Amino acid sequence: MHSIIFATNNKNKVDEIRSVLKNSFQIISLKEAGIDIDIPEPYETLEENAREKSNTIYALTGKDCFSEDTGLEVIALNNEPGVRSARYASDHDFNKNIEKLLLNLNGIDNREAQFRTVISLMLHGKEYQFEGICKGIITSAGAGSNGFGYDAVFIPRGSNKTFAEMTMEEKNKFSHRKKATTKFVQFLTDLNGKD
Repeated sequence: MHSIIFATNNKNKVDEIRSVLKNSFQIISLKEAGIDIDIPEPYETLEENAREKSNTIYALTGKDCFSEDTGLEVIALNNEPGVRSARYASDHDFNKNIEKLLLNLNGIDNREAQFRTVISLMLHGKEYQFEGICKGIITSAGAGSNGFGYDAVFIPRGSNKTFAEMTMEEKNKFSHRKKATTKFVQFLTDLNGKD
């Protein structure tokens, strides 16, 4: 089985990617690979930040790896929090981040938003990128206790539940990360077929 390092310290993201990949590939987290670093995300786009993370791990290990960067883009807020989604109000404290988001949307009727994921794959020293988008709306209050990040205030188009009210299987029917991962898996599967 092809093993590949996932350049993240976020256990939730590892679990979510593994739930999509099933047993197609062996996903190794940074922790499992014995890598204990926080990779900076200094850029203004998801694409550049994803590339920074995969390039860093590839340079460190020389092994096939991938990373992803995800942002919540709210139309009425000029696509904020976007690339700063994890650090919108406070570094990785999503209660504070959600609080700020709802405050900024207070009195605004247009609640349209989208989650966007960009996966950067480093394979044999070459980079490939895959994008997944999930459109939906921001609720006026949080609901549900599953998921992470902004899941409690995001209802994907075609559902009446927030991501945080869904099981992993339900979330994967809509998920931006699932869409990007599906493209990524298809690419690797096609590549394996050519070997």
